[in-house]
Amino acid sequence: MSTLAAIRTFPLAIRLLLVNQLGVNTGFYLLVPYLATHLSDDLGLSAAVVGVVLGLRNLSQQGLFLIGGSASDRLGARGVIIAGCALRTVGFGLFALGDTLPLLLAASVLSGLAGALFNPAVRTYVAQEAGDRKAEAFALFNVFATTGALLGPLLGGLLLLVDFRAAAVAAAAVFAVLTLAQLLVLPARPVPTADTPLLGDWRETLRNRRFLAFSLAMIGMYGLENQLYLLLPHAAAHASGWAGATGLLFLAGTVTSLLFQLRITRALKARGDRARWITTGLAVMGLGFVPPALVAGASEPHPLRLLAVLAGALLLHVGVMIASPFVMELIPAFGRESLTGTYYGLFYLVSGVAAAAGSAGVGWSMDTAGTTGLSWLPYACCTALGVGSAVAVARLRRRGALPEGDPAEPPPPAPTGVRPRSETT
Repeated sequence: MSTLAAIRTFPLAIRLLLVNQLGVNTGFYLLVPYLATHLSDDLGLSAAVVGVVLGLRNLSQQGLFLIGGSASDRLGARGVIIAGCALRTVGFGLFALGDTLPLLLAASVLSGLAGALFNPAVRTYVAQEAGDRKAEAFALFNVFATTGALLGPLLGGLLLLVDFRAAAVAAAAVFAVLTLAQLLVLPARPVPTADTPLLGDWRETLRNRRFLAFSLAMIGMYGLENQLYLLLPHAAAHASGWAGATGLLFLAGTVTSLLFQLRITRALKARGDRARWITTGLAVMGLGFVPPALVAGASEPHPLRLLAVLAGALLLHVGVMIASPFVMELIPAFGRESLTGTYYGLFYLVSGVAAAAGSAGVGWSMDTAGTTGLSWLPYACCTALGVGSAVAVARLRRRGALPEGDPAEPPPPAPTGVRPRSETT
């Protein structure tokens, strides 16, 4: 079955949220990759101030994921999705209107808060609406997200031929259209009345040691995926002598995702449990850094060097395609269905910290490689991170620490916070 045919088999709500994810990534990557250049070159801000503006946006998003997830549980995912898209419309609009520091800081906070709201809420809605087809729904979600990540920078580059404000207005317009579409079309789901206080929900989630262990084991996935924006673009430009080679990394991922994501997910779903394929995907992601490591020491650009980097990026994309749908499917199975958003929010909080720490570590290894001549060092670190995460998930699987079925409504957790396996199957 083709990707388009598979989309038609899902409810209207999921189809709308797939388009929503395409729009979210298109609007985000249309603006954000060019923001630092605008702040420094166009507005003349110092590097320190640019770092504060960008860091505040990231902190506002990553630090508030748990709040966004809990809001979707208690207020309903639909309303939180709409609020998040509306806030990002305002935030990106302020980037178009403002050149004063207070306005820029407000734009950063609002655009970051928007992501903290709609990211866990969208996944909560998809998980609840897809039933036993969660893995397929999240596979399609990846296809649309990857496509948006390719289209956004292309559109942004074209609009920058006018000026930055044209790109910012276009990005805000994308989110305004998404807000209106969800307001008019996205069905509302009944929201059960919460019978526990908010802090009680957070304590229950944080005491779930199996979930925390899984979230920590998954740091390799987001730490390595983030290298599509740091290590691999640097490698592609160095290998080819052409800055535009970075676009080939995303083009390869988008084409591969469109052609094979759904086929891979369906084939693997019929051949083994989720944790097995999450482990495999993490290992493939780590091995994706071996081909570029083999040519990293060469000093002159060469097409074969670029092919090695592209091969590594392709392996990284394939690893994400293998693991990501099953990760998204597994997260709600760790606890009560009424806490689905909270679990997604905490998972994204941990993964956001992991991505930041991973980028800092890889950046350090890149600097070290430049001063010591150990050109293979950052790639070796990435391979070790991927393989280490794969081993960690495999150990959790062998110990029976990962759920097997869809989430149920278990009794309150024991004081230790470790639920017996039967409570979540």
